[in-house]
Amino acid sequence: MVSQTIGVIGATGMLGQPVTRQLTEAGFSVRIIARDIEAAQRLFPTSTVVFGDLDQPDSLPTALAGLDALYLNLSVRQTEKPGAFHTETDGLRNLLSAAKTTRVGRIGYLSSMVMRYQGMNGFDWWAFRLKHEAVRLLRESGIDYSIFYPSNFMETMLTTQRMGPLILLVGNSPVKPWFVAADDYGRQVARAFQIAQSGQPQEYVIQGPEAITQLDAARQLARQYTKSRLFTSVIPPIMLRFGQLFSQQADYGWHIGTALNNYPERFEAERTWADLGKPTLTVREWAKRV
Repeated sequence: MVSQTIGVIGATGMLGQPVTRQLTEAGFSVRIIARDIEAAQRLFPTSTVVFGDLDQPDSLPTALAGLDALYLNLSVRQTEKPGAFHTETDGLRNLLSAAKTTRVGRIGYLSSMVMRYQGMNGFDWWAFRLKHEAVRLLRESGIDYSIFYPSNFMETMLTTQRMGPLILLVGNSPVKPWFVAADDYGRQVARAFQIAQSGQPQEYVIQGPEAITQLDAARQLARQYTKSRLFTSVIPPIMLRFGQLFSQQADYGWHIGTALNNYPERFEAERTWADLGKPTLTVREWAKRV
């Protein structure tokens, strides 16, 4: 098998790092495209790192030249405002234009399962509109694509949900997401690129090995985590609802919390597991490792 060169945008992020590592371990030649070259090189000292910025279209053709495929780990920041430049739409349009010029063969994109809550129970959020638009842009681009729709990532409990020793939850929902570890996801992404065929788009639902409520997941993490003491804290949704008036971050928290608490997730990863392998890490097992 001839080695393929895959570019990664977003390699330094919480989810971008494990995907980049797994692509490298799978034998791909990985080129990291980053705005901060030095920071990316520190994380991946043996990888090629080049400059590229989705908000600077002129930087993209050089960054993409010679790539067989490209993986995108983009996101809406908690402090991002509706009228700002959005990497998942504005940046993606710039990227697709450059990818066509440089003849990139395939684009992989981290999407979201919970974005499907858009339109349910009258729910409407500009951030989810962006994510749906990104999927549309990829599907209509004329470039082969691999789109991944993950359930909850375990890592968010130690990043976006953590405040000091507290793991924060918005309300106590009975919904049971199929939590997935980023390392398991990274292996599935690498496998998807390995089996991808020209002219055949891929779309995969990403779910972990067990369904568990957010509160139970947080409690398992708190019990098994060894680096410091952790505690769970449930915030009444009304607190964030009130905070929307004053904070963009609170507005983000209320919307994503509402979607996570109410999206009726069911198991849909049969084909993913058959094609890409079954995830192995439960929340309890992952918590012992981090």
